[in-house]
Parts: sequence; C-alpha cells; structure tokens
Amino acid sequence: MPNRRISPDRRALYYTGMIITGLGVLSFLSTFVTFLWHFGDFSNFTANARSDGLRALGGIIGIIVGGVLMNVGARGAAGSGLVLDPEQARRDVEPWSRMAGGMASDALDEAGVDLNRLGRDVKDSDLPFDEKLRRLYALYRDGILSREEYDREKQDLLDQN
Repeated sequence: MPNRRISPDRRALYYTGMIITGLGVLSFLSTFVTFLWHFGDFSNFTANARSDGLRALGGIIGIIVGGVLMNVGARGAAGSGLVLDPEQARRDVEPWSRMAGGMASDALDEAGVDLNRLGRDVKDSDLPFDEKLRRLYALYRDGILSREEYDREKQDLLDQN
C-alpha cells in the first residue's frame, strides 16, 4: 500500500526544525541590533563582544541543526541521506514523488498529451519474452508494482510461454 501521508513524528520533527531555525536566525540577527545599539560605547567591551559572539555562534548552530531536522522531517532519515538504505529512501520520499508525478500528469494533460495512447504503437504481444520480463522487473524495481503483483505477473508470463 502506498504511503500517502507523512507520519506525525516526521511532521513534528519538521516543525521543530523550523522553530529551531527561526530562533537561530533571530539569535544571529540580534547581534547586529546589539552592535548598532552600543555603537561607539566601548565600556565593558570584552564582555559584550563575548556575549555577542556566543549569540552569533549559537544562532548559526541553531540554523544548521534546524535545517538538518527539517530535512529529515521532510524526507525521512533515509531520504535525507542519514540512512543508506535505498528501499527505505523510496518509502520516505514516496509522498513527494507521488505529488511530482501528479504535477507532471497535470502538465501533460494541459498540453493535450494522452499517455495511454503513446504506448499503443508496440503491443505487448509483439515484444520478445525476455523484454517483457525486463519491463516487468523494471516496474517492480521502480516501486510501481509490489512484490506480490510482480510475482503474479511474472508467473502469468511464464505460463503463457
């Protein structure tokens, strides 16, 4: 069954990352406001410089950490590259892939391109047996067919030949 929804955990992680990024930006930008506020006042310079520097560094770290959390929340751990499992990456980015496919389909419909008619030039019965198997496997590999669908269709092809 395709994953059409983002899990609540990933959504919460994304919004947490967004909040941390926002706080990091505010912290970083506040150093400029403080600088302008105390422009020309060199009393207690060392303490003010240390405070401003730490606030700026904390802001930059907040921006980076928030961006990473947003990336993981949006794409999942595998989709963001933290987990090197291609199958999990496909599952993580599946909702966005579905949206992209939907947008491409809408654009083709707008242009008047009928995808169903494009494949009718070559009938499946005209294809060699090995090409039918390759195409079926490509559909499975790309995640279009589940393992059960792939096995069933492959068995049908084997029974026909």
